[in-house]
Amino acid sequence: MSVLTIPAMAAGLILGAASVQKAAAEDVTYLLPAPAFLPAFGPWMIAQAKGYYKAEGLNVKFQRARGGVDVAKQVGAGNAVIGGGIGDTPVIVRPNGIPVKAVAVLGGGSLVQLVAHADRGINGPADLKGKTVTALSLQDTTYYTLLGMMASAGLSRNDVNAQGAGPAGVWKLFIAGKADAMAGVPDWIGIAQAAGKKIKIFPADRYFKSMAQAILASDKVIRERPELIQKLVRATLKGMKDIMDNPDAAAQVYVGHVSKQAKKLAYIKNVFGMYNKYVYAGQKKLGQMDGKRLADLQAFYVKHGIVRKPVPVGDLYTNQFVK
Repeated sequence: MSVLTIPAMAAGLILGAASVQKAAAEDVTYLLPAPAFLPAFGPWMIAQAKGYYKAEGLNVKFQRARGGVDVAKQVGAGNAVIGGGIGDTPVIVRPNGIPVKAVAVLGGGSLVQLVAHADRGINGPADLKGKTVTALSLQDTTYYTLLGMMASAGLSRNDVNAQGAGPAGVWKLFIAGKADAMAGVPDWIGIAQAAGKKIKIFPADRYFKSMAQAILASDKVIRERPELIQKLVRATLKGMKDIMDNPDAAAQVYVGHVSKQAKKLAYIKNVFGMYNKYVYAGQKKLGQMDGKRLADLQAFYVKHGIVRKPVPVGDLYTNQFVK
């Protein structure tokens, strides 16, 4: 055997091991409730762009479902191992026999804020009486958060002209001045600001403790593949932490990865800043569900007929993957 053979064999073994490791990456379909290019999914896109999923041995592909409830149905049926929704999604679907839990919550605040035109005399939920307010739909967390905020001021759904306007109409009607206010997420608020609208933002948390986005998994996958859920949670929370630590730097990474946002750096910086301020902050441990907050939210949903009956709060979430 020549002296050249041994290094060549060693190199071959190393390359072979690398090929096996690469081949061992597990393909995972991650269902999202809306298109992946929306800034709301910044943590997921940052995690993908910076190789956090890859470092966990995962090849994650994002697929769009038709909203959070559809995600929950697909995940519960075993058509996907993981999905995205809101922290309250299990509250809505679990009473209907869909066996999903929230395995992490991306922030201690609410995803939805009340946004009003500065010149419409609105200084909080109490001033919404008789006003036109847009939401994504009238069977959606944006609307339920609006109801909760109004209830804090003694108002009911009959006191406003609420319009379920769809994912584009919700902010288009607001920008056009056809709505006095909207129940909006930072993505839509940023669009209104970019259009030059003078607005007031009323954080939902001041009035009603709704939820941030959540990672959803089925009871079966939690039981049978806990290590997979752990990897997905860990990588996604790293993406969120990057935005929290330096939103401007994260925005640079994001626009370099998400082609549809490539020319919108200023917008993404603004939106990430709002997620930091209104949504991501406030958790004792990153990703941890607040059980009392969820229980209170479920009680509100039952009281107002949004869900028929409560289920044990422990069936709605687990913090076992938040470490």
